[in-house]
Amino acid sequence: MWTGIIVVVVIVAIVAVILIFAGARWPKEEEDPLAARLAEFSERGEVASLEEIELSQPFADRVILPVARRLGDISSHFTPQHQVETMAKNLELAGDPGRLDASSFLALRFVVAGAFGGLLFLVFMFSSTWSVSRELLSTLLFTVLGFFFPQLWLKSKINSRQKEIRKAMPDALDLLTICVEAGLGFDAAMAKVNEKWDNQLSMAFGRTIREIQLGKLRREALRDMSDRVGIPEMTSFVAAIIQSEQLGVGMAKVLRIQSDQMRIKRRQRAEEEARKAPLKMVFPLGLFIFPSLMIVLLTPAAFRLRDTLLPLAR
Repeated sequence: MWTGIIVVVVIVAIVAVILIFAGARWPKEEEDPLAARLAEFSERGEVASLEEIELSQPFADRVILPVARRLGDISSHFTPQHQVETMAKNLELAGDPGRLDASSFLALRFVVAGAFGGLLFLVFMFSSTWSVSRELLSTLLFTVLGFFFPQLWLKSKINSRQKEIRKAMPDALDLLTICVEAGLGFDAAMAKVNEKWDNQLSMAFGRTIREIQLGKLRREALRDMSDRVGIPEMTSFVAAIIQSEQLGVGMAKVLRIQSDQMRIKRRQRAEEEARKAPLKMVFPLGLFIFPSLMIVLLTPAAFRLRDTLLPLAR
């Protein structure tokens, strides 16, 4: 039994590494692998046919990724539209990890579910002493787990991105305030934050600046940025900027007030987490620390009682 469990854990770890590698190699939306390969051949000065260029691409780019996209397109036809929209929204909140769209992510969920269930089924075929019903139930449970595993991963990406943006907002607003007070416009100040930093907030600012440069109104670009981030702090910041622009209030004053408020909220969140720490420590203390401590303290006393009471019992 334990051998089968160890084999399952090893196989799941291998599948996770393969999925991470595939996600890292997933081509970006704005890149065309065939065009990139054609440009590479052109720079070398080599004459090659289109078939040779296609065959020179990696197997994953030629076969696996197109099949995954096709599977995602097929599965999206049988998925309710609101669920596809929700999935696309969650991918935006996570920062578009791997440049996945909703259909590709849905295909990834089916692929991971099939991998989890299929690998466990193969393990049961070659090394298992369980009954058939128990094997089928375990395979079904692992398949369901594999289907929801990408969703859990996406949720963790959303939480980590939002936490990083919350932590960076007060310092970013301080830099925006300094830039605006030095004479830069608000757009130029956002571009300066994007230039100086390399985190999720600066990337959000950079995307907003590019949208403004392409012709989108500033208030619309800021609202879209707030929707892509999905935290109340960003929503209040964008609302204050739009309102100051409409009412003619000084931008530097608004930014300084927002910066002070963000810093207070960050301190309050830190105090809240500090108050939660004792409650979170109860479970590891009760499960690991206290039993070990009782063994260390009571074992000498138990030996002494044994040595004292055994002669009296005789």
